[in-house]
Amino acid sequence: MSQSPAENDQPIRDELAATDDTPHHDRPAASTRSADCHSARDSHSGNDTTPPLDKSGKRVREMFRQIAPRYDTMNHLLSLNIDKWWRRKAVDRLKIKGDAPILDMCCGTGDLAIEIADRAGSDVRVIGSDFCHAMLEIARDKEASRVIDTSGGAGRPTIPFFEADSMQLPFTDDRFQCVTVAFGLRNIVDTDQGIREMVRVCRPGGQVMVLEFSQPTLPVLKQLYGFYFRAILPKVGQWLARNDKSAYEYLPASVGQFPCGEALASRLRDAGLDSVEFHPLTLGVATIYIGTKPGKPSAAPEKTATDQEADQPLKMVAQ
Repeated sequence: MSQSPAENDQPIRDELAATDDTPHHDRPAASTRSADCHSARDSHSGNDTTPPLDKSGKRVREMFRQIAPRYDTMNHLLSLNIDKWWRRKAVDRLKIKGDAPILDMCCGTGDLAIEIADRAGSDVRVIGSDFCHAMLEIARDKEASRVIDTSGGAGRPTIPFFEADSMQLPFTDDRFQCVTVAFGLRNIVDTDQGIREMVRVCRPGGQVMVLEFSQPTLPVLKQLYGFYFRAILPKVGQWLARNDKSAYEYLPASVGQFPCGEALASRLRDAGLDSVEFHPLTLGVATIYIGTKPGKPSAAPEKTATDQEADQPLKMVAQ
């Protein structure tokens, strides 16, 4: 039977985040918004003179192709392994019920999809999608190794991984009980279109969850965070990846130009989600956003050809 995450399976507590568990539900007064998070629909409008970041599909896909082999190692090292705890906290927020499938969009090397599948139970199929073939190959190998190491995958379905455009997902409307994305929404050319696609394929009554980097508000931490992202991370990332440092110059730029806090929560509401709330983690370095698609769950829709072929990993779709 599928189940919600076990109450006794709680992640190791991050003491820095101990005071970050209070959810933010409704639109706060303007004075409570972080000055560091863009609240405008377009972060490059008005008096913002920062040049727009090139997030064209070709550029971003090639960038992630280059760093794919060492992507996991770099992320765990540069975040001091806190990124694993963030994903576990995100999965804690999901209300997994019944046997309807779950989609992890922009799944990268598959860490969040695998965490969800391990927690969801044997009746729930988790599907991963991403537009970078090299990242999906690693996700596929990681999942295959897990199945071998656990003598059949501990009884849960194997995760199929699809190469897909997140602005035009190849799935029917109202298909998934949960649609998630971790550290990938900011890489989509059109953020709002990516959110709309997540909402479209989510079932009524289901959840849309976003885990994304954000910007701390405490003055000292804000300065240290900014220095680390601008001066240290690109150099360490280049040394580890042994390639052009542009990938790790892109990261701080993409975080700095991406909406966070109430600004991103507002976009989720505008896309049609109810009960939107956000939970800062580790003093605001990352944030979980979660909302519910209005309506009551209905009978599962008929499967499309892509849905029916979900057992064929790395199938080319929507390109």
